[in-house]
Amino acid sequence: MPYELVKRLAGCKVALVGDLMLDTYLHGGVSRISPEAPVPVIKWKSERIVAGGAGNVAANIASLGASVALVGVCGEDAEREQLLGLLRSCGRIDLDGVVTDASRRTVKKMRVIGQSQQMLRIDHEDDHPIGEEVALRLIAKAIEAIDKGDIVVLSDYAKGVLNDRVVAACIAHARQRGKTLIVDPKRADLTAYGGASILTPNRSELTMATGMPCETDAEAEAAAKRVRDATGADVLLTRSEKGMSFFPAKGEAIHLPTTAKSVFDVSGAGDTVVAMLAVGLATQLPMIEAMKIANHAAGIVVSRFGTATLTAEELAASIAASHMADVQDGRFVETETAIELRKAWEAQGYTVGFTNGCFDLLHPGHASLIRQAAAVCDRLIVALNTDASVARLKGPSRPVQKEVARAQVVGALKGVDAVVLFDEDTPLRIIEQLQPDVLVKGADYQEEQIVGADVVSARGGKIIRADLIEGQSTTRILQSASR
Repeated sequence: MPYELVKRLAGCKVALVGDLMLDTYLHGGVSRISPEAPVPVIKWKSERIVAGGAGNVAANIASLGASVALVGVCGEDAEREQLLGLLRSCGRIDLDGVVTDASRRTVKKMRVIGQSQQMLRIDHEDDHPIGEEVALRLIAKAIEAIDKGDIVVLSDYAKGVLNDRVVAACIAHARQRGKTLIVDPKRADLTAYGGASILTPNRSELTMATGMPCETDAEAEAAAKRVRDATGADVLLTRSEKGMSFFPAKGEAIHLPTTAKSVFDVSGAGDTVVAMLAVGLATQLPMIEAMKIANHAAGIVVSRFGTATLTAEELAASIAASHMADVQDGRFVETETAIELRKAWEAQGYTVGFTNGCFDLLHPGHASLIRQAAAVCDRLIVALNTDASVARLKGPSRPVQKEVARAQVVGALKGVDAVVLFDEDTPLRIIEQLQPDVLVKGADYQEEQIVGADVVSARGGKIIRADLIEGQSTTRILQSASR
């Protein structure tokens, strides 16, 4: 189950070493050109500040409930306090490994956004290699983190933290401890990462490192082989609209198409891929499964503006949506499956409706209720009383048809996407579990009498009282048949 899988990811700890930075987004409106120069005038509206670089990787790991020991360097300035405050607010991020270097400033990228379009980026940074004393402190912190972690990630943004000495020390210690080490590289010469387990370049980075094109599968595999030969590392290539490909030293390549439905901003997508790959492999998932998780996560964050994270719930819903893309045929499902369906449909932007009843002998009144319910939502779940529940409500001679038969008949009606059973006398519990957007019941009930109406209303949902067809009921059919 996707939700159980994502919960499993929370049990790991990642050792993360890399360049820390602060990402700032200044948003405003644009209505005129400056009289002072041919540039737009942006009227400030809001500001958003998030952790960038290795900080974004850490935030993505923590967003799934996993733990991360973060190692990096900050200046002794206000930006450091802002960044550490953001990271603390994520929870589950150990900041003991963040070293302060008073001789350099904390990296800050300021993006100016006008009408949802990036107009300008200003980088405040020192990108020279860290000094000897700071490097020794950083290596000591990295070794501590590696010893405690299940997997190791180097997030290199070429800002001076991951110099040759630091990289070599991290790789050597991870190998000594038998731990997988993933590198998100930024260097043109990837041989510095020799001995790493996996490198995760994007297309432009792999082309820059090899001088080879990486557009087709064959071109990408040839370029990846050159990197493997030079470093001994497997290559996970992120390919934007083409998804991602894994090229191992042994075995066949794995290609996954992108899951993104819309791409708004690719900022930080690589960080998300590395974070998800790390937690997936740390929990002993096969590479293909870890890649799928990373692919789904990247598909979510690229639909948002700027550096972004996602929640465990969003990731699970995206995975569930792909698993259940064909479940829309009125099939009879268990409660847990119905819950996953509801979340998956929500992730896809569908409005989910709910109605319920015994539906013992199907008649025109039932068909009318289903038709009206299906008309007010994108996906409709129908909940049926179990046989035991019907007997308690209607008497020992009911139901006429067993629950499986009733579920099959109701599921065959046009507009029904899934059918589920509930054993209680009322559907309150299953309504609380499914949290539908629309609750439909017959007009013979006032809204305050409808079970679950308060639950649906509390989340902004709608209560629909469906028109009735007079004289239609299973009881009347049975009475007529007995005369």
